[in-house]
Amino acid sequence: MTSIKYDFTSCYDAYDFSHIDYEEIYPDLEPTVLHEACEDFLNELLVQCGIVLPKPIFVRFPDPVKLLITRSKKARKTLPVTPKSIIFNKTNMSKHIDIQLDTVQIFKSVYDMGKVLNTEIACREHLEKLRWNGEPICPHCGSQRENHYRIKKRGYDNGYYKCKDCRLPFSVTKGTIFEKSTIPLQKWFMAVFMFTTNKKGVSSYQLMREIGVTQKTAWFMLSRLRNSVRMRDDFEFDGITQVDETFIGGKNKNRSKGKKVDNTQGRSTKTKTPVFGMLNNGIVYTEVVENTEGATLKGIINEKVKKGSTIVSDGWIGYNGLYKQYSHKVIQHNLGFFKKGSYHTNGIEGFWGLLKRGIIGIYHKTSDKHLHRYCDEFVYRYNTRTMSVGEQFNFTLINCDERLRYKELIS
Repeated sequence: MTSIKYDFTSCYDAYDFSHIDYEEIYPDLEPTVLHEACEDFLNELLVQCGIVLPKPIFVRFPDPVKLLITRSKKARKTLPVTPKSIIFNKTNMSKHIDIQLDTVQIFKSVYDMGKVLNTEIACREHLEKLRWNGEPICPHCGSQRENHYRIKKRGYDNGYYKCKDCRLPFSVTKGTIFEKSTIPLQKWFMAVFMFTTNKKGVSSYQLMREIGVTQKTAWFMLSRLRNSVRMRDDFEFDGITQVDETFIGGKNKNRSKGKKVDNTQGRSTKTKTPVFGMLNNGIVYTEVVENTEGATLKGIINEKVKKGSTIVSDGWIGYNGLYKQYSHKVIQHNLGFFKKGSYHTNGIEGFWGLLKRGIIGIYHKTSDKHLHRYCDEFVYRYNTRTMSVGEQFNFTLINCDERLRYKELIS
């Protein structure tokens, strides 16, 4: 907080001694009890004379660099919004403030992408055009210039720059999931295209065969992508919101004799993990929870849904009491009802179908430790389903700016 000094001979809109920095005016003078008493005495005289003073004005000066390259972490958006606003840069990695998905070529298929982005230089230039739009931005200080120094190594231009302001080297991959990766950008781009366009995902073994890497490397690449595309905005649903919960885990009848667990049917969490989800106007949000008790579910709803909105749910007892702050519509599925007027929960249940079909048919099994990443992957594809495959590809490249290290992934 920066202190504000007032000229009391010409400025009468605020009068507060707490704004005066005594050390700058009188270096040898320190505030004492006498100064504080004089301040209180003067304030009391002004009040008795009928002069009402406004509250002191506090001004916070934001960092202009961060103001251009990131959104406020405390900013809340009211959904529904367009998918482009769902995910935005949260880190200090620099991006152009006027990013548009059509800044570069939008590919209609993976075949078209392979014809154009067939070299490492072509991939790097595509990423530079998409993130910088012709004006390289230093990720260290935020300096945006067209004439940053170009660094050549042994006579070759490998896309490295030197900032004219802070004199630090950088490249377009600095701060992204591609930074210091020994995997060529061509293979990374192929993985990004497959990840974003396959409706039910792509397994690490399939990616291993497609781009020619090991299974461990393919799994790490996919985990990095899932971490990058997760919903990072602090938002608030407004309007009709469908809520529901599901349980991810195998059925007991499908287990071998030695692995069967008693009493795991229904809502048992012995072998299943509960996931809570909300859908509002085509936008889905999920969260892996420990249980489906009322305190857990209503806590998430109170945080993510605007008060006074309409909540549509089934007859689970965990939603009891929502009528106090919301307009609560209950669909009694156990009585054979699946619609109440225009209210239903078919949307969120349809998303659960996509999630489970992807896990069962593509991944076969997910651990509790990484389940939230798989949920984020399916949420991302669902929320961007109205985009073309080329726009999804460019949109994912823009947001691959949160580098996940392998030690953090397996810790």
